[in-house]
Amino acid sequence: MSTGSGTNRLRLLSGEKSLLAVAAVAVAFALVGSRWQAILAYPAWAAVLFAFLFGMIVLGAVSVVRHADHLAVMLGEPYGTLILTLSIASIEIMTIAVVMLTGEPNPTLARDTMFSVVMIVCNGLIGVALLLGGLRYHEQEVNLQGVNAYLSVIVSLAVFGLIMPNYTLTTPGPTFSRGQEGFLIAMCVGLYAVFLAIQTTRHRSFFLHPTQDGSGAGGEPLVHEADNRPVRYHVISLVGCLALVIYLTKQLAILLNHGLDVLGAPPALGALLIAILVLAPEGLGGIKAALANRLQRSINIFLGSVLATLALTIPSVVILGLLQGKSVVLGLEGTEEIMLALTLLVSLITFTSGRTNVLQGAVHGMLFLGYLMLIIWR
Repeated sequence: MSTGSGTNRLRLLSGEKSLLAVAAVAVAFALVGSRWQAILAYPAWAAVLFAFLFGMIVLGAVSVVRHADHLAVMLGEPYGTLILTLSIASIEIMTIAVVMLTGEPNPTLARDTMFSVVMIVCNGLIGVALLLGGLRYHEQEVNLQGVNAYLSVIVSLAVFGLIMPNYTLTTPGPTFSRGQEGFLIAMCVGLYAVFLAIQTTRHRSFFLHPTQDGSGAGGEPLVHEADNRPVRYHVISLVGCLALVIYLTKQLAILLNHGLDVLGAPPALGALLIAILVLAPEGLGGIKAALANRLQRSINIFLGSVLATLALTIPSVVILGLLQGKSVVLGLEGTEEIMLALTLLVSLITFTSGRTNVLQGAVHGMLFLGYLMLIIWR
């Protein structure tokens, strides 16, 4: 009896190696306290520590995605994807909040990070997914009603939240007045609540593969290891992973702000690194689904991530700014504004027919390279 119990514990621990590694690093930082910051005087070692912490946070985020995937299998779609996108969105929100509250004030960080998320997901990740899926299957199919539901809310929030502040007259610069910020918060939360209602109740079928009949048909099966652990185990593990990732992110923020100051790098680079950090595990999951001919799941993951970023991050940073008594810069600059508009337009065109191929993937991929080019040469 005890032997079987010990074997089960060993099996459980072996399945949580990444979580244990992240926990060990977090405990080490907690024991050392702020003394580790002495390494900031040595740029080379600080860079090594930054890379190590970056990797550990990605490892923790992978654990979050793994437990979210198990919950997806247990609960079914669209709940699984919803859990995944909300988990990643919470990491992003907390990361932005931590970096904003660490070091010198950076009023454009949230705006730049949200813009980076849209560019990475809508151009980079979707481009790779469509390109690889098109090369393998020639054409892939998505549920047009679900894609339109995502894009209608994404376009509305992106334009109103990241472009409109440039054209209002109540305040100088790319900001909203307090009243306009209040309306923006209500708009983001309200539209997201309505979207979740149709995704999980009234119109669940919009977010399933067009040929899926509820029994899993449609595309090749996604392989998951057998797991007999209860739902509460994965929920507790997921929350624990999130807590560890957020704690380590606080340490990373110190290194990130210091590195940007020393190098004199543009703030957009810091925002890009944050976006990559948050999106890496989720992006791999979406691309894997596309390669299994489950493009609808990829789109649910990718567009769900963008929607959660806009609908949850905008209100969060605006409220944080209100608590600090500071205005949060939301309006994008000229080239970024054009890139956002172009990306949204191309995304609408890409899914017009409900079928995709390598051409759409190539177009989105080139737009992503253009975004990277404009970070270097403005």
